[in-house]
Amino acid sequence: MSEWWTYRPSDFLMFSAGSYARLLERFQRDVWPLQLVLLGLGLVLLLALVRRPAPSARAGAWVLAGVWAWVGWGFYLARFAPINTAAPALAAACFLQAVLMAALAFATPRAGVPRHRAVGVLLAAAGLLAWPLLAPLTGRSLAQAEVFGLSPEPTALFTLGWLLAAPLRHRAWAAVIPLLVLGVGGLMLWLLYGPP
Repeated sequence: MSEWWTYRPSDFLMFSAGSYARLLERFQRDVWPLQLVLLGLGLVLLLALVRRPAPSARAGAWVLAGVWAWVGWGFYLARFAPINTAAPALAAACFLQAVLMAALAFATPRAGVPRHRAVGVLLAAAGLLAWPLLAPLTGRSLAQAEVFGLSPEPTALFTLGWLLAAPLRHRAWAAVIPLLVLGVGGLMLWLLYGPP
């Protein structure tokens, strides 16, 4: 171990970029057409935030609770665990986020429109529509793209945007896990594919 200084962070990844891309592609194929359902669900949540934010906020929190539980089980435990020993801990974080989102559904709606609503809607739209387009930028096909509701990073970005735009009290504490997921996932993608 005398050459420990020669290690790079990418040396600690337990899988290659090709393995990860194939995992995503198989996952997408196995759950088809769930991607379309989740895209439609995300669009409904976005439209509801723009048109009727207060009445839709509680229902949106319930929907996102279910989405986070699915990402924890469907992606981390069922797919990612065989190639990453940290996957069970990441799944536990998703399950905790699902509980936090469900608790947020009981929060009292705030009067008025949140100051950062426009930024929130843009972030949520980026997680829903723009994140999948990162796949071609990293040399992967759209069949290997991370999408909202199936993969953690676009789900986390959508959730952060939704939390900024939703007129609910006590929503800041529900942003911690999505921020961590984006940090961990962003680092992993950067190590796999390099900067875009």
